[in-house]
Amino acid sequence: MTQGEILDLLEGILTRLAGTDVGVLLVEDEGSGLKLRIERGAAAPPVCAPPANAPEPAPAVRTRAPEAASGASASKLAEIRAPIVGTFYAAPAPDAPPFVTVGQAVSKGDTLCIIEAMKMMNEIEAERDGVIARVLAQNGSLVEFGQPLFEMEGV
Repeated sequence: MTQGEILDLLEGILTRLAGTDVGVLLVEDEGSGLKLRIERGAAAPPVCAPPANAPEPAPAVRTRAPEAASGASASKLAEIRAPIVGTFYAAPAPDAPPFVTVGQAVSKGDTLCIIEAMKMMNEIEAERDGVIARVLAQNGSLVEFGQPLFEMEGV
């Protein structure tokens, strides 16, 4: 799709949604790989694929100090963020146990989850050693680029 066709499509969708009670709309064009999610009442960043010649994204781990009011330990927590847009899977199969659970120690390279994007299963691995403090994404949910998936202690 050309940029003009995309803008025309978006304008048509927004026009048709005016005056309806539709809360979430997901539009996918398999030919171009375009994915558009419109969610009313949410301030979500736009979902855009980087250009083919774009540099590699920054590492998906961001360290932050825990909030004192939360009662968390004095160690730092690292957020493990989604490196791609897709569907989050906590386990390798519906009937299998999750890759990681809260309180579990993980080593660099351990699989934390799978994100399915464009019919490809992408294993998301720990970039360092630590302990899983929280699982932030729900199994089977759509995750956005940069969305926090896990919090990890001891990094």
